[in-house]
Amino acid sequence: MLRTNVSTRPFYNERAVHLALGVVAAVLLILTLFNVGRAIALSTRNTDLGAQIRRDEEQAAKLDKDARLLRSRINQAELETVVAAAREANALIDQRTFSWTEFFNLIESTLPANVMLTSVTPEVKDGKTEVSMVVLAKNAEDIDEFMEALEGTKAFVGLLPATEQITDEGLHEVVVRGNYSRPAEGAAP
Repeated sequence: MLRTNVSTRPFYNERAVHLALGVVAAVLLILTLFNVGRAIALSTRNTDLGAQIRRDEEQAAKLDKDARLLRSRINQAELETVVAAAREANALIDQRTFSWTEFFNLIESTLPANVMLTSVTPEVKDGKTEVSMVVLAKNAEDIDEFMEALEGTKAFVGLLPATEQITDEGLHEVVVRGNYSRPAEGAAP
């Protein structure tokens, strides 16, 4: 009996290695195909978006040209007349919304016994109501008390004496100016 080894090299299981290499190659092929597909799709999308941008720019240029043409046709004198009329109408609306009843109720509830209110002039500017009041009193402290009471209602802000003079009767005549806003609902005078 002969006991010799006839193989000159050892046996290796190469099937597992070939299978692993095949799987890696298949995955690489799938990823390559996916990337090529995405590149083609993105290139097509880029071309479509470029065309859309050109169309939008052309439309914007056309609309800009049309707007310039329309602006050139507008009669500036008529436009100024319309703008002035709109401002006047808005001022009238603002004056109409001024509640004299609320205003005089606040004045009545805060006016000291020895202070007289002789005139009131509200003026609406930029949505704010500026009030100018002329008051008479025997001394300036009574007018200060009146102004503090008005500001205590939270409806008057920034009340300041604009001018002060002594009348022939010896009374202090003070022009008080400040901002007036409607008192909050339920606010006690």
